[in-house]
Amino acid sequence: MTATDQLLFRGADWDFPALQRVHDACEGIALKELGLNVYPNQIEVITAEQMLDAYSSVGMPLYYKHWSFGKHFAYQEASYRKGLMGLAYEIVINSSPCISYLMEENTATMQTLVIAHAAFGHNHFFKNNYLFRQWTDADGILDYLEFAKSYVTQCEERHGRQAVEQTLDAAHALMSHGIDRYPGKKKLDLRAEEKRAGKRRMHEEGTFNDLWRTVPSGPAKSDVLLNVGRRQNLLGLPQENLLYFLEKTAPRLAPWQRELLRIVRHIAQYFYPQSQTKVMNEGTATYVHYRIMNRLHEQGRISDGNFLEFLQSHTNVVFQPDFDNPHYSGFNPYALGFAMMQDIERIVTCPDEEDREWFPDIAGTGDAMAVLRSVWTDYRDESFISQFLSPRLMRHFRMFHLHDDPAESAGILVDAIHDERGYRRLRRELARQYDVGFIDANIEVVDVDLAGDRRLMLRHVVLKGAQLSEVDARRVLQHLADLWSYDVSLVEVDASGTVLKEHVANPRKLAAAA
Repeated sequence: MTATDQLLFRGADWDFPALQRVHDACEGIALKELGLNVYPNQIEVITAEQMLDAYSSVGMPLYYKHWSFGKHFAYQEASYRKGLMGLAYEIVINSSPCISYLMEENTATMQTLVIAHAAFGHNHFFKNNYLFRQWTDADGILDYLEFAKSYVTQCEERHGRQAVEQTLDAAHALMSHGIDRYPGKKKLDLRAEEKRAGKRRMHEEGTFNDLWRTVPSGPAKSDVLLNVGRRQNLLGLPQENLLYFLEKTAPRLAPWQRELLRIVRHIAQYFYPQSQTKVMNEGTATYVHYRIMNRLHEQGRISDGNFLEFLQSHTNVVFQPDFDNPHYSGFNPYALGFAMMQDIERIVTCPDEEDREWFPDIAGTGDAMAVLRSVWTDYRDESFISQFLSPRLMRHFRMFHLHDDPAESAGILVDAIHDERGYRRLRRELARQYDVGFIDANIEVVDVDLAGDRRLMLRHVVLKGAQLSEVDARRVLQHLADLWSYDVSLVEVDASGTVLKEHVANPRKLAAAA
């Protein structure tokens, strides 16, 4: 067999038999040489318009209808037609089978790259990383999305589109505060949840909360009130998952509205691991596609010209603008993630004395893929960076840390540079930027005034003076008040408990539901 006969494709054109050959070649390298463990693959080729549609519905193949998706589609389509934005080469879905959408405009080289990147890199990460195993249900997500789409459509027919949209608007506004953030919760089984939803619709009377019998029905006050501790215990307070709290205890929500909140909450939980693993997920997929494409070239399965096309695209993906570049917007997750994966490979296979001092457990152990597979399984962005960012890589990216706190200094100070103490501070400060406990607002429901006006009371613990945006807080609280049906107050407190600001919202009169 000649070298030409071994080629998976020739030139830029591709057909479906060529995609099958590419998939099989990538699979052989991924499973046998890299030791990856993946879900079955489902590869679909879509048009530019279909890719824009996937953008508007957060990349999901099935999704319920909502006006905001159409707005996003119109905006992105206009930007794309004007040349103001490009399109991704692929979108990959965390499901079983793992669905990879490939753009039909891609060349054969790009189709090979994205199959290696998505169908094997992202696929392995989805299946093996502990956050995805803990919080998501890859086997049930597609069936649950189909149920959600059908249920929302039924609600629109029965209760009116406006009433459904108002409920979904409010749920979407609270989506980032509708998730369980800490381990210990029961793993979500979406197929079982879909069955339970049917039973709930048949037994709507089961949604009655006996706790509300204790609420006075008129102006007269009850003689015997629940003490604070018992009241909070019955309501499950404090509660960080706002959508869950509303779903279970909001006094005036109809059963179908509670089901809508439950749907939005489950979908938010599905996406939660992705927000914590952007650097690792993209770094893993980029490292895997780089290894596979190089191996295909070594085997003579892709030509020199096709390999140069790949290298140009890969270089663009991992480009990191300097801090003073107009295009700089932080660290490119592809660049940082890929560089760290390659650096771990170097530390494992060819360490220097500095590496042995900083990484004694992995330096020189020899099996780079075993170490990387372990890392991909057991870490998220914050812990990954805090454990594996090396001094050499900090020097490569020329990292430094600026300290700007008016309470501590009159100006901006260079707080960390390239020395022993500086490296550790740089690594700690960069890792903190990916820590959800630091970057997400810590807001909890802390009490309800059952004896008075039924006001819902929330608390935001402010970290390092970062208070909520006045406009955003007012808008989101309004949605919360609309769902609760009574007044809502949110106090912002510092670490000592001092109240810095209070926000209050009153419920609006919503569209009447049938």
